[in-house]
Amino acid sequence: MCGIVGCVLKDDEAAPVLLECVGKLEYRGYDSVGIATSASDIKIIKDQGKIDKYKENLDLKELPGKSGIAHVRWATHGSPTKENAHPHTDCKNRIAVVHNGIIENFKELKTELLNSGHKFTSQTDTEIIPHLIEEYMDEGQDLEGAIRSVTRRLIGSYALAVMSTDEPGKIIGVRKESPLIVGLGEDEYFLASDVPAVLNHTNQVIYLDNKEMAILDGNDVIIKNLDGDVISKEVHTIEWTPDMAEKTGYNHFMLKEIHEQPDAVKNTLMEEKEIRNVIEKFPKFSKICFVACGTSYHASLVGKYLFETLVGIPTDVILASEFEYTSGALDKDTLVIFISQSGETADTLKALKIANRKSHTLAIVNVVGSTATREAEHVIFTRAGPEIGVAATKTYVSQLTAIYLMAILMSGKEELLQTLEKMPDYMEEALKSEEQIKEIAGKYKDTTDFFFIGRGFSYPTAMEGALKLKEITYIHGEGYAAGELKHGPLALIDEEVPVVAVTPPGSSHDKTLSNVEEVKARFAHVIALGSHDDDVLKSDSDEFIGFPDEINEMFSPLPYVIPMQLLSYYISVERGLDPDKPKNLAKCVTVE
Repeated sequence: MCGIVGCVLKDDEAAPVLLECVGKLEYRGYDSVGIATSASDIKIIKDQGKIDKYKENLDLKELPGKSGIAHVRWATHGSPTKENAHPHTDCKNRIAVVHNGIIENFKELKTELLNSGHKFTSQTDTEIIPHLIEEYMDEGQDLEGAIRSVTRRLIGSYALAVMSTDEPGKIIGVRKESPLIVGLGEDEYFLASDVPAVLNHTNQVIYLDNKEMAILDGNDVIIKNLDGDVISKEVHTIEWTPDMAEKTGYNHFMLKEIHEQPDAVKNTLMEEKEIRNVIEKFPKFSKICFVACGTSYHASLVGKYLFETLVGIPTDVILASEFEYTSGALDKDTLVIFISQSGETADTLKALKIANRKSHTLAIVNVVGSTATREAEHVIFTRAGPEIGVAATKTYVSQLTAIYLMAILMSGKEELLQTLEKMPDYMEEALKSEEQIKEIAGKYKDTTDFFFIGRGFSYPTAMEGALKLKEITYIHGEGYAAGELKHGPLALIDEEVPVVAVTPPGSSHDKTLSNVEEVKARFAHVIALGSHDDDVLKSDSDEFIGFPDEINEMFSPLPYVIPMQLLSYYISVERGLDPDKPKNLAKCVTVE
């Protein structure tokens, strides 16, 4: 979940470049931050807290050098303190390491190192790595050889950037399970966890695969496997611009990305031809299984309703973290669809490896070149552009769009494409409710519990609304199938619990309306989403957000999610929180 950066530059300016680059990765963690540079020796400055706080006491003159490494942390082993912040060093301060991932056998290795006389200053799993490298270098190995020896002893996931005073001007990166890219500038080279870190310097990147090593110095980049063999790697040109990863006048990335959703859907609709090409390669499937986490899981639930309604293929949706416990039902007639914004989610990648052995696999991913795109049998790209806010918004609607295109094309009911193509316009209309939603947020900012209800295609939308609320406002929210209220949850409904009711026109409308009546009878405040023409729903609601009547329930997940995203955003702001950086969360979950 952490973000790491390394650079080897032409000029003596590594520190400001590292600070700028690692700042682009703060969505991956913001518990602490640190920079190390190397001239005649290694200089390190690090502290707990976010980068803005860190900058206040930072004197970059204390960090000379043309090369260095940097880190933003999402804490796993050890609390978020200055001592636990990366980079970590060996006993002699000649080796510095930054790390994203988890070393599962660090306790055994740490005990061994302590018994050998090594001194530790943190509670992290990472700190064992520079000490292990020190051991092998003391035996006579060079930096590259020592790192290779260390990786053979590590159990777990890692992306590493390492430097040593013994070999100044060199940075070595290694990847196993956690993402790592190489950026190729003009006579300058970068390592990073993700593309946005390097976009101000280059759009030419190499994606490292598992068990690969990148050796950067002032002259070149060499990629090797962990046996030491040189590997030829494809260089990818990134189409994202630096401006796409900036706020461009919005107060927060999340609000910017909410407003970018109509364009994200339009851009993903342009993938229709590529999706057709993928579908043409499919054999006949007897079963479909979606695998995803978090917001992508909710997109998958919409996919279940679409494939079973339009295509008539039985469809399961399984959380990636639970997939291994259900994989016994896979066979060669099953298509397993993996949905991931980053293509680097640890649980999803583990599930993908399992599925590849037994079934056909397809990845729906936003990041070209990511691990999932290289390991899945088939790939569909969403075109959301970089998403920096931790809470997924435009990547969610892009995933939905790709799923709609797949289901419609596989069903042969291509007249529905015309309806799908109208959704960006309806989403633009939904954004016009922003001022109204800002007022609603002010009324409910001190609430402690919310319920979100819907039926059919609106049930996943309700779940996604509840997740957004939990993520960025820290208010307890539950998304329920509306018909399930009377099977227990109704006991929690009273005048202190607002209920958000997703009630578009369609076959489930009248039953959901009855559920609205049930919660009104228990004195709940109702915030309803429905057709402008739905006078009954309006009269039953305390707050009503209207949509054009022609948006039926099958397509409602695209525009109807927008007011719930905005509601969570503005409640977060009203509560004095940072919606881009919710506590305890990070954008890309690269540990299980």
